[in-house]
Amino acid sequence: MDPVMLIKIPFIQYLYGIKSMRQTIREIEVNVAYRWFLGLDMMDPVPHFSTFGKNYTRRFKDTDLFEQIFAKILEDCMKFNLVDTEKIFVDSTHVKACANSKKMRKRVAHEQALWYEEELQKEITKDREAHGKKPLKEKDRNDPPSGGGGRADSQEEIAEGAKTQKCSTTDPESGWFRKGEHKHVFAYAVETACDKHGWILGYSVHPGNEHDSRTFKPLYDKIKDYCPAMLVADAGYRTPAIARELLMNGIEPLFPYKRPMTKDGFFRKYEYVYDENYDCYLCPENQMLSYRTTNRDGYKEYQSCPEVCAKCPSIHKCTESKNHVKVVMRHVWEEYMEMAEDIRHTLGNKEIYERRKETIERIFGTAKEQHGFRYTQYIGKARMEMKAGLTFACMNLKKLARILENRASKTPEFFGFLRFLVEESLYVEKWCWKQSQHQLCLQSEHT
Repeated sequence: MDPVMLIKIPFIQYLYGIKSMRQTIREIEVNVAYRWFLGLDMMDPVPHFSTFGKNYTRRFKDTDLFEQIFAKILEDCMKFNLVDTEKIFVDSTHVKACANSKKMRKRVAHEQALWYEEELQKEITKDREAHGKKPLKEKDRNDPPSGGGGRADSQEEIAEGAKTQKCSTTDPESGWFRKGEHKHVFAYAVETACDKHGWILGYSVHPGNEHDSRTFKPLYDKIKDYCPAMLVADAGYRTPAIARELLMNGIEPLFPYKRPMTKDGFFRKYEYVYDENYDCYLCPENQMLSYRTTNRDGYKEYQSCPEVCAKCPSIHKCTESKNHVKVVMRHVWEEYMEMAEDIRHTLGNKEIYERRKETIERIFGTAKEQHGFRYTQYIGKARMEMKAGLTFACMNLKKLARILENRASKTPEFFGFLRFLVEESLYVEKWCWKQSQHQLCLQSEHT
């Protein structure tokens, strides 16, 4: 088989949202336009529906072919000056995996490595030394990182008291995800970036149970070469590490307002004022919370005096601890979050954030409604990346074709209108010249 035909067949499937490869082959057999697109005559046999699956395993597996196809179509869009990378919108959506939610087992939940862990540990050590504290001991990390992906080992022994997570026996690389209020399914998370016109700039695929802030780095590495001036993201990306990464690279992060997760009737965190000069917090009753330590997660702990808090009239609004101690946490990169908060309050940025529903959210809605992106029929993260790449490539290609068609249809109209203006101008000049000549003759006869 021609390798080009092997790529064109799934292009038909994803472009028209056909549910399966078997149904796609049936459509090709009776559709003359599909046959013309594939280069098949009326009597030529159509490939079997299992051919693509076998060829994918033998030819395309462990390659970046589909990512190259996506990049090539995006490059064509940029050649026509249609893409604007000044403001990039980022979000993720979940795609239901091809896995039965009842066929699962438990496995040990290994701690997932953070993409900013090395820089965070350096900052923690530096902060502890500045406060006269000893460096923390290195944590034992012999276990491999895992966040939902990886092959399941049925012989893995689970120790008593160990933290476990649910793993699919059908697709171990997917993640257990809560869909809606009650339904739980195995799914994949597809992080996507687009510009203000809705052109898809990049994507990355992860297990459905991984948080957006932990899977941000692979997508960011793909889009940072576009040198955007602003990156717009939802509350899932509102973390000190992401704010620091963006601001250090000269990119303004635009995050939404996040309501404080404090119990009703208690003081909010913003009511505790931080004093940079003395490195302490002041509570609403104007009492000081002094620095105690910097923990392993990168948070500086500020603790109140128990003797003073025991006599405080607002203790019931401050803390419920038995020893009457209030602890306020502050991240070592909190100043970057404060800078991001200032950007959020900048005039006009609220309207920019509201454009998410017209850009990235519309892309997800179109992909799920028209291109079969609600669920996948493939098993494994590699095939899910193929599906995401071809789906987004088809969406960019369809949009590019429509714009070029509109330009081509408007070009003859433009030249016709231009010809009309030229003819009218010549007619007016000729008529004005004749009229002026006639007036001169009348004046001479009168004199």
